[in-house]
Amino acid sequence: MAQDLSGLRVAVLATDGFEESELLRPSRALEDAGADVRVVSPKGGAIKGWRHTAWGDRVEVDLTLDGADPADFDALLLPGGVMNPDRLRMDERAVRFVRGFAEQGKPIAAICHAPWMLIEAGLAAGKRIASWPSLKTDLRNAGAEWVDEEVVVDGRIVTSRKPDDIPAFNREMLASFAQFCPAGRS
Repeated sequence: MAQDLSGLRVAVLATDGFEESELLRPSRALEDAGADVRVVSPKGGAIKGWRHTAWGDRVEVDLTLDGADPADFDALLLPGGVMNPDRLRMDERAVRFVRGFAEQGKPIAAICHAPWMLIEAGLAAGKRIASWPSLKTDLRNAGAEWVDEEVVVDGRIVTSRKPDDIPAFNREMLASFAQFCPAGRS
C-alpha cells in the first residue's frame, strides 16, 4: 500500500561523504509519496556523495544548519556513510538539530552509520537499533540494544543496517512518517 505523505516536510541532514544510495533512494521514496524533502547541511552549495568505495555524485543543499529549525519540519532522515555522520557528530549544530526532532516528538529514520548521530544526540539509550555492525559496541555503550536486523522500528525511530536494507527501510520509514503527516496541509 502506497503512503500519501502530501504536505509532510522532511529534513535530510547530510554533509560530504554521505552514502549516495542512502540519501538518494529514501529521498526519492519520500518525494514519490508526496513529501517535501530538503537537504540540510553545515555548508551551503553542494555536498559530495560516496558510492561504496569512491566519490559519487553531488547533491545540492537546500538549507544550511545555521538557517534550519526542527520546528519547520515534520520528520528527519539521516543517511549513513562513514564520513558523513562522523563529521556531523562533531558539529554541535547538527547534534542540536537531531535532538530537536526528538524533543518535539517527531520521527527520525537513520541507516547504516547514521545511528552515531542518535548516540551523540542522547537518543540511543533504551532503544532497539539496527546499524552497520561496526557501531554495535558504540550503541551498546550508549545503552541501546543493537540488533542485526534488516529494519527496526522503536517508537518514532526507524533504523537499518546497510544499502541492501533500503527497500525495508523505505517501507518502514514511509509508514512511520505517515503516522505524523499533518492533516490538511497542502
